Order: sequence, then structure tokens, then C-alpha cells
Amino acid sequence: MKVDAAIAIIPARFNSTRFPGKPIVEIDGKTLIEHVYRRVEQAALVERIVVATDDRRIAAAVQRFGGTAIMTRDDHPSGTDRLAEAAQDLDPATLVVNVQGDEPMIHPDDIDKAIAAARLQDAEIVTLKTKLEDAQGNDPNRVKVVTDQNGMALYFSRSKIPSGGTCFLHVGLYVYRVGFLKKFTKLEAGPLERAERLEQLRALEHGYRIRVVEVANESWGIDTPEDLERFREK
Repeated sequence: MKVDAAIAIIPARFNSTRFPGKPIVEIDGKTLIEHVYRRVEQAALVERIVVATDDRRIAAAVQRFGGTAIMTRDDHPSGTDRLAEAAQDLDPATLVVNVQGDEPMIHPDDIDKAIAAARLQDAEIVTLKTKLEDAQGNDPNRVKVVTDQNGMALYFSRSKIPSGGTCFLHVGLYVYRVGFLKKFTKLEAGPLERAERLEQLRALEHGYRIRVVEVANESWGIDTPEDLERFREK
């Protein structure tokens, strides 16, 4: 794979605490993981897609619809660690797009915008934000982000930030180079990450930059059976 190529890796595990088995739940004849995979396929700048999983049922479901799945260890503490294992043999300069396996609403154009921003090489991580209605600002399940005037992340929180004014919702897609991904998984979690339970704060606590690209589309994850019904309706 040539330098600066972009590969999308979708981490997927079976034993979700709130919704076990959700990657292979079917919606309109397709599993949830296939819905995510098909969205990523539409991104023009993604050259390859891989599902990284620790469960053979998920791998078999991916193979049935013609996708690519690789098996990873079953003891990873996070999806990012699973990504690092899946990407361990790639060129350090290759861009890895971390697409959440439970977000079938991710917009292909937004994936491309994140990849294009990552190719500027002015930050170690690129992620996304979109405007959030004030009424939803106090929902701890909706992660908020604030940035500086150059679009670099200042902080992520489950609380409303800033206390007044427009809240921005963090859209949990990440792009980073393989070399940094390996480095990131070896960093120690700090007090901010532990307090907020947000892994991206680890990068900020260690002095790394996160570019946040504003997009118009909201992508939400399917964490519960209620979320699944909401997606079915949509």
C-alpha cells in the first residue's frame, strides 16, 4: 500500500455490555456491520475496508456479504487497541480511519473530509464535530467538543461546554497514521480521560494535537435496542 493511502478499519466486538451481538443484528435484510461497511464503501478516499473483530460470528457475517474481516485478540481494552493490532503490519505513514462499528449513519463525504484534513499533517489526529441543539447539551451520552480558532481541540466533555453558547457534538470518527496509532496505545491514561471516560483526552493530556473538522451531518451510535428501533424507523 502506497504512502498516504487511507484504510478504514471498523472495530466490532460481540459482547457489548448494553447490547450483546449488535453487529450481526439484521435491519432490512442487512446486518448492522454491513450497513456501516456499505456507508464507508461510498467514501471516495478510502482505498480498503477491514472489519477487526474478536468473534468468528461477526467475521462470518462480514464474509457472507463479501467484506473483509480479520481476527484480533479478545482481551483488548478498547476499539483503538484492536485497530492497532489490525494495522500492525501497515506502513507507518498509512492513514487509518477508525469507523465505529455501531454508527450506520456516518456520512461518506464526512469520511473524505477527515481524510483530506489528515493529509495536511498539522495534527496527529483528525476527528469531526457538528452543531448540537442546546436542549441536548446536558445529555452525557452526547460528547461535546470545543476548539481553538484554528480548529484544534481544546477539550472534550460529557458535560455541556461552553456553559453558554453553541455546543458542538463530537462525531466519533478518527483518522491517524499507523505510526501514531501504535504510539497512542502505549500512552498512559490520565486523570481527564478517567474522569470523562473519553479516550481521545489521552492525546490532549500528552500534548498531541487533534484537528476537528466541522460537518453538517450528525452520526449517532446504536448502543441499545431502543437506538436500533430508531434506526429501523429512519
